[in-house]
Amino acid sequence: MRADNRRAIALALAAALFYALNVPCSKLLLGHVPPTFMAAFLYLGAGLGVGALYLLRKGAERPEERLSREDLPYAVGMVVLDIIAPILLMTGVSLGSSSNASLLGNFEIVATTVLALALFHESVSKRLWAAVGLITLASALLSFEGGGSLQFSLGSLFVLGAAACWGLENNCTRRISEKSAYQIVTVKGLCSGTGSFVTALVLGESLPEARYVPPAMLLGFVAYGLSIFTYVRAQKDLGAARTSAYYAAAPFLGALLSFLLLGESLSAHYLTALAVMAAGTALVVRDTLSGGD
Repeated sequence: MRADNRRAIALALAAALFYALNVPCSKLLLGHVPPTFMAAFLYLGAGLGVGALYLLRKGAERPEERLSREDLPYAVGMVVLDIIAPILLMTGVSLGSSSNASLLGNFEIVATTVLALALFHESVSKRLWAAVGLITLASALLSFEGGGSLQFSLGSLFVLGAAACWGLENNCTRRISEKSAYQIVTVKGLCSGTGSFVTALVLGESLPEARYVPPAMLLGFVAYGLSIFTYVRAQKDLGAARTSAYYAAAPFLGALLSFLLLGESLSAHYLTALAVMAAGTALVVRDTLSGGD
């Protein structure tokens, strides 16, 4: 394995670790911060934090790394999707369990892979297609309410919608991943956070108490800012589909943190979906390590 690939894999795993904090920590705050405002503060924290780092190193990047007019369509798509996705996720987390929401985040692999093939003609191996099938099956299992019910969980549907949006957003970001990761995250954070803030006001959500804003923004800096930054850097060498493969560790880490921080229970229904999801994720990682052969 080339040194560049090893570095990219380390960055993708770091992105997963940072993002794993998002769902369980957001669940703790959602009792005090409405979902759309929560999405706004998460992205504003990311944009302001990484933006400050960008100002400290401004001038260190090459001119060709800066975002240009040609990048505008992908940047706009990235921002719009990053307004919609976290609002859907925070709504889903507020309606359902943190552990379910964490694992359902792996559906992002399915959306990223299918769209990478359909829109941008990235190669997808048979092994990766098998993984997509298993992850989709596990997502379906997690989306059904327990206790013998055949009704879909409303919270799960919101989380799946968020994962689909982020799958498309991953591919938009991939088109500009050669550009400055600092600029990309700053634009994402400030524009998407502002858009979510305005949306929250339009929806009539109540502003949270001031004491809950700093922890929400700090969480955003780590779980979104540092996660997106390392993810974008990883995409330069791995591509959208395979970066998302290593990023697949995030839902499992998030689910573990949900049990540790929130004390959520382990049902047989959940454990079955967990096993199927783990099998699919293992295929994704194996495909990445083999270079998709």
